[in-house]
Amino acid sequence: MKRTPAHDVSTHDHWIVHPEGRLFARTWSPAGAAPQLHAGSPIVLFHDSLGCVALWRDFPARLAHATGQHVVAYDRLGFGKSDPRAELPPVDFVGDEATHYFPSVREQLGLRRFIPFGHSVGGGMAIHCAALYAADCRALITEAAQVFPEDRTLDGIRAAKEQFKDPAQVERLARYHGAKARWVLDAWIENWLSEPFASWTMVGVLPQVHCPVLAIHGVDDEYGSTIHPDLIGEHAGGEAYVHVLPDTSHVPHRERPDLVLQIVADFLGGLAPV
Repeated sequence: MKRTPAHDVSTHDHWIVHPEGRLFARTWSPAGAAPQLHAGSPIVLFHDSLGCVALWRDFPARLAHATGQHVVAYDRLGFGKSDPRAELPPVDFVGDEATHYFPSVREQLGLRRFIPFGHSVGGGMAIHCAALYAADCRALITEAAQVFPEDRTLDGIRAAKEQFKDPAQVERLARYHGAKARWVLDAWIENWLSEPFASWTMVGVLPQVHCPVLAIHGVDDEYGSTIHPDLIGEHAGGEAYVHVLPDTSHVPHRERPDLVLQIVADFLGGLAPV
């Protein structure tokens, strides 16, 4: 166990056993919170296409402190400290995370009710989890999430593909993913730019989300216009709140952490008691 003195938040590392390999997870627990994760509604973080637990940096600890909730983050298979993955994810990898991997995380960490919080493509995974486990989902938070492969999204990925031709850029990614860095890049770029993925959309999934929804988006997001939070707000089956942040790009929790933390804390603080 480690403790973050600045926020009086303790951390624990976990290994989730899955038939395809181990998943690394970390939990952050604020002072005064019940020791068991199942006692409340932990916030579960779903990382972006190149992300991992380490790349959330200090945000989970600050989130736990600001909300008084346990926070959970895990590396998807093939990412971060989790075991490598031989094949690229399937075209339906966004929904597949909710049906194939997240159940092991829930079961082995003892999560009952939960609050999925997803950044970028992790937002789509969070939406799927909220829809699939609607009875146990207390609320849903998306940040810079995409609802379909918008031209802006694909153009941003094509630009990134060119940037990652520089070995130095891949080496930077390897600091977090080790020898899996190239696989992580291919899992992102090849799926999103593939012809089968062109028809992917979250519009049919959102009506199955019945909990309150918070959609956060930067107006200058290079990977998606504000059409995405608007669609989340329009199609979600639960009451939805959309926050579009000015002067903000694709990573609001890193660019404007204090504001994001305040928005999330206010949203969760306004939920009806369980």
